[in-house]
Amino acid sequence: MSTDICWPRWLAAACAVVVFALGAALLMLSIALSNASAVPDTGSADAGFARDMAVHHQQAVELSLIVRDRTDDNDVRRLAYDIVNTQANQRGMLLGRLTVWGLPKSSQDPPMTWMDQHVMHHRPEGALMPGMATSSQIEALRKAEGTAAEVLYLQLLTKHHLAGVEMARSGSTLATDPLVKSLAASMVRGQQAEIALMAELLEQRGS
Repeated sequence: MSTDICWPRWLAAACAVVVFALGAALLMLSIALSNASAVPDTGSADAGFARDMAVHHQQAVELSLIVRDRTDDNDVRRLAYDIVNTQANQRGMLLGRLTVWGLPKSSQDPPMTWMDQHVMHHRPEGALMPGMATSSQIEALRKAEGTAAEVLYLQLLTKHHLAGVEMARSGSTLATDPLVKSLAASMVRGQQAEIALMAELLEQRGS
């Protein structure tokens, strides 16, 4: 009698353990498959935004480093310092996502093909992407000094930021990776604030 009574209980407990183990295994498999499907492909908006904005940011850093040595104005130098630090850090985060996804940091596709066509800026002749300065404009900044360098820098960076805001707004809408979406949204807010500041600095210089 005791054996007949205990066996079903033991069997039920064993079955419960097996069911629990199978459930845990299925859950882990589901998470793994979900994570795998969440990795953007190389032609995705996430990857395109990360690549293009990394390049866009790199030029903002370059222009800011140039003007820092062409003027003694504290306001402009402080702005340049902030842009160098902020955009270099954001650029590193974008490139880091590409590394995590196992995707190349460059592409054979033309820049900004991941964006909705109707929101794309016109790309100036000689510029890699909308808002970016041409090589002749960068050289002009290298040769300018004092107020002339400040005005040219602020004008170039305003155009640069306007296009950057549009790119970031598209990135926050089209990307699927939560970190990329959040980073793009923060770029919109930060660069809009800097555009307003640069407008004030230009007005102070009669431009």
